[in-house]
Amino acid sequence: MKKKLKFNSKVIHGGQSLEKGYGAVMPPIYQTSTYAQTSPGKHLGYEYSRTHNPTRTALEKSLASIENGNHGFAFASGLAAMDAIIKLLKPGDEVISTNDLYGGSYRLFDKIFKDFGIKFHFIPMDKTSLIKSLITKKTKLIWVETPTNPMMNIIDIELISNISRNNKILLAVDNTFASPYLQKPLNLGADIVMHSATKYLAGHSDVILGSIVLNDDVIAEKIRFIQNASGAICGPMDSFLTLRGIKTLHLRMKRHCKNAKKIAHYLKSHSKIEKVFWPGFQNHPNHEIAKKQMKNFGGMLSFIPKGSDYKSAVKIVEKLELFTLAESLGGVESLAGHPASMTHASIPKIEREKSGVVDSLIRLSVGIEDVEDLILDLDKAIG
Repeated sequence: MKKKLKFNSKVIHGGQSLEKGYGAVMPPIYQTSTYAQTSPGKHLGYEYSRTHNPTRTALEKSLASIENGNHGFAFASGLAAMDAIIKLLKPGDEVISTNDLYGGSYRLFDKIFKDFGIKFHFIPMDKTSLIKSLITKKTKLIWVETPTNPMMNIIDIELISNISRNNKILLAVDNTFASPYLQKPLNLGADIVMHSATKYLAGHSDVILGSIVLNDDVIAEKIRFIQNASGAICGPMDSFLTLRGIKTLHLRMKRHCKNAKKIAHYLKSHSKIEKVFWPGFQNHPNHEIAKKQMKNFGGMLSFIPKGSDYKSAVKIVEKLELFTLAESLGGVESLAGHPASMTHASIPKIEREKSGVVDSLIRLSVGIEDVEDLILDLDKAIG
């Protein structure tokens, strides 16, 4: 029956079963590093917690369920999950990546894996002709982030998947901003979906965790080997907290979306705001794509105050009270950030500004508070 569940039921029951020992409704936290064996190599399915842990297994089954995938993997962070994906490649391989992406993703690609002989092309993904022009026999992966961080561009996953499939190239999608509640990349043709589960999946700003979900059995075995061999796994407590967070994902995302919509329209009508980046606007260049592949428009947005520069943008975020000035996103509380000096500081200024990440840009992760209080906070800070 559980395979036929709808999403709201999947987040609670998907891939889960009652604990056999005492019938615990929630999976116990197996805070153990090792497991007893009756004879060398003979055990009850678990031998060492880097390889497997029952609490992590419960989370991984849940992750696979809510993304409509066959295999789920949990890692120590979103970047650890990305690291495992790039380790599928070899020196000389090439990757075509979104140019507007999280600064840590850029840093991993450009400062770590580039030195191992993997070449990365950072481009705007709305230009399919540019993607096709870069594809060679060396191209092994297309990396998509949508909605993008922080410019809120929307990339047509189905369109890119047709290109990747026709050229026998893997397509990986960072689904962090949307979450499986709003968008399911595997259904749209992606081979791999990745999350910084720290964000919307866990949802309470109390855990660091990453995930990978996919369908292909062969690739799954490679990821499983990398996960165990490299050892960048999450602990049982982090697994438990993330699994607990997933159970209210559908409820939280509805409120995130509702609040973000009201704040986006408030900012758009504000006399001191120059531009608001939110895919729910009809004049957003990718609005129709967002409508096609997303259930709603998410809880993230960015904006630029009129006549703003670095100092004036910083003054605004410093004056905020209900919005906490902090990195990260997707928690129940609202957060504000200055991408150029925070989440995207690792990207060279020239490259940042090519994708629109200017010094005056402010990013908001809209929480689930009363939206009237959030708007009042913004109103006071903007002045």
